Amino acid sequence: MTAFLGVDGGGTKTAFCVVTDDGRIAGEVRATSTYYLGGADGVRVMGEVLAAGVREVCAIAGLGTDDIAHAFFALPGYGESSSRTADLDAAPRAALGHDRYSCGNDMVAGWAGSLGAQDGINVVAGTGSICYGEHDGRHVRVGGWSELFGDEGSGYWIAVRGLQAFSRMSDRRLAPGPLLDVVREHVGAGDELDVIGIVLGDWGSDRGKVAAMSRVVAQAADDGDAAARQILADAAGELAALVETAATRLGYADDEQVPVSCSGGVFSSPRVREEFATLLARATRRYDLREPLYPPAVGAALYAAHLAGTPLGRSARERLLEAVRATDV
Repeated sequence: MTAFLGVDGGGTKTAFCVVTDDGRIAGEVRATSTYYLGGADGVRVMGEVLAAGVREVCAIAGLGTDDIAHAFFALPGYGESSSRTADLDAAPRAALGHDRYSCGNDMVAGWAGSLGAQDGINVVAGTGSICYGEHDGRHVRVGGWSELFGDEGSGYWIAVRGLQAFSRMSDRRLAPGPLLDVVREHVGAGDELDVIGIVLGDWGSDRGKVAAMSRVVAQAADDGDAAARQILADAAGELAALVETAATRLGYADDEQVPVSCSGGVFSSPRVREEFATLLARATRRYDLREPLYPPAVGAALYAAHLAGTPLGRSARERLLEAVRATDV
């Protein structure tokens, strides 16, 4: 039996998963954040979380770290600070005790899980947004530039535009619609101007709390608010543009079918998902929109096998898919 380790790091939690070459999930563990940009000791803390998680998941799998043929560590923010890349690349060595591993951005685990580490494109739209794809030996990232000057189509992006529409409605620069009352009720504002103090002061412009207001925009759209509906349509357009750009940069021909998967809370909005699907269907390329196959941690393990030159065969992948569906990993 050959075992592969996948690690899906995140800003709030980190998932560890050991997958065998015959398609079994031998062990899985959840741990805390591995976001190294969170403080001065970020890299050190990340290393401690990785070391503890690797030990625990290997113990559950009944393996030693030497039994891991290859591991892939998908780390949030990897590649976004060149001065720290060497430290990030070195951190898993202490956890594993060997060099049979690779590191990359957590978007890679999302892609590998969604498409089974097969060629294609995955776009994620949650609090932020990012797109990643591989094709014929090439790989490309599009988006993911942070909420300050990017993350188009994300929950944060939708929420900010919803707040902008709210302010314009309050001033009567824009005809008032359902969004006006929905926003005020959501934040608990007695007066419309109180929204400023609540969002900026009480919330401290908290990224997660702001992004959660994308659901408020979706509610207003369902209530018939024209501005909210346009914001969601624009979000779908931005996300489709990420896919189109990735397909072009990956060298897909116009008549070549492009597998695409999408995930993240924004796509839970039927309006966004349907408009996204419609835009891809109208494109000159042939896009094949699919549901995600595996969770990111399992995808990271599949990618580890791929990087080792021993990708799982079809029967093993099918068995793994059955295990994921049965246990709701």
